Amino acid sequence: MAGPRSTRASAAVDRLKNRSGNQGYSMARTGDGLFFLSERPGAPPLCEPLELDAFVAFVNGLGPQVARRVSKLDVAFEKQLVKKNADT
Repeated sequence: MAGPRSTRASAAVDRLKNRSGNQGYSMARTGDGLFFLSERPGAPPLCEPLELDAFVAFVNGLGPQVARRVSKLDVAFEKQLVKKNADT
């Protein structure tokens, strides 16, 4: 079962590499299945060993963030929601 866990964690690290432009980021696992991140292999860890969900959240919060794409329909829908909440 380690495969899907590692895939999810490594996908988060790959996204960070793309966002930041730093291809040196390296993920490692401890013997008890926790994850940690360093700026390059052998460098000091950037976080304490974390469970999968906490690790993915930590990695997703690093580096520049990608702006969420918003369509005209999304904007119109959000305006309707605000208007509806104001009417009630």
